Amino acid sequence: MMNKWRGFFVLSRPVNVAISFLSICVAIAICGWSTWKNVLFACLTGACLTAAANAINDVYDLEIDRINRPRRPLPSGVITSREAFAFSIIFFLLGLTSSALINAETLIIALIFSVLLYLYSSTFKRQVLVGNFTVSLATAFAFIFGGVAVKRVEHAIFPAAFAFLLHFGREIIKDMEDIDGDQQNGAQTLPIRFGLRPAQILTTIFLMALIVITQVPFFLNIYGLWYLIIVNIGVNTVLLYAICSMWKKPVKSNFRILSAMLKINMVVGLAAIYAGRF
Repeated sequence: MMNKWRGFFVLSRPVNVAISFLSICVAIAICGWSTWKNVLFACLTGACLTAAANAINDVYDLEIDRINRPRRPLPSGVITSREAFAFSIIFFLLGLTSSALINAETLIIALIFSVLLYLYSSTFKRQVLVGNFTVSLATAFAFIFGGVAVKRVEHAIFPAAFAFLLHFGREIIKDMEDIDGDQQNGAQTLPIRFGLRPAQILTTIFLMALIVITQVPFFLNIYGLWYLIIVNIGVNTVLLYAICSMWKKPVKSNFRILSAMLKINMVVGLAAIYAGRF
């Protein structure tokens, strides 16, 4: 039984869930705190929908994960596809219920992205750039969702743009990492359809664009000096390293390391944005 519960925990991808929770929390902190009820329900909505999306993704990626990630709960046999599907439905419903307790706008956003995240796993993920765009948009909308929850969405625009660019670049790196399994299961990702070099070029464009755009809020006096220091030292140096390393060592093991680094880098980015308020 303990293995089963641990399997569900791993299935949810807790780091991703925590980042979603923190992204909405930071978005609300930037936009202006509302009632604790709205803050809590907004963060719970993001966490629940992320857990649900990760679970349904593993259901549809079972054959791919047998090759790329055999220790995940489904390919290892700890959890069945039916159990993972039920887990996903429960958390989608919990997320929608939580969003409905804030306001009608948050419920609509949560409903739209629940459908999109399901379609991402079932269909979009296997189409060139469509899946990358969908998951990046969903991540960016975590900030928009936080702004809508407190009715000050204009303050969430820059963080949403940062999240979109970072995730798009990371998603392409993940596609380069997963070429073997994706290819055997008929997925038409960018590196499979057009080759590794175009994927590297597009990733470089997105990450370099992110480095440039992160400078803009400081010069517009939106975020303060601490933001500039943290974002350049803690975030952009990592982005530059990822770009150089991706070209210097274009192998699966390195793509996996870079993907993990960029995930951690998201947390540093959240800290930079929060510090920029002071």
